[in-house]
Amino acid sequence: MATCVASKVQPLGDRVLVKVLEAEEKTKGGIVLPDTAQEKPQQAEVVAAGKGKVQDGKTIPLEVKVGDKVLFGKYSGAELTVDSEEYLMLKEDDILAIVK
Repeated sequence: MATCVASKVQPLGDRVLVKVLEAEEKTKGGIVLPDTAQEKPQQAEVVAAGKGKVQDGKTIPLEVKVGDKVLFGKYSGAELTVDSEEYLMLKEDDILAIVK
């Protein structure tokens, strides 16, 4: 799937295309949450990445790469649909951490 999307959408500069991971449907205690009670997920997998940020004529490579699972800010990025799949385009600055 990721290679198909990466061939259709190539992020520029320090932008990253991510596939948002599904929200938890159960709490740790086993309570099933309805859709309206689920928080917007803030974890995603990188499916395509730009070459990096240009600063003083030099390209600074991104810290994330395709396949990384990342955490991002709650209201970050721009939503887009490719082949009826939902994705989010983020700037690298919107990414808070790489999940190991």
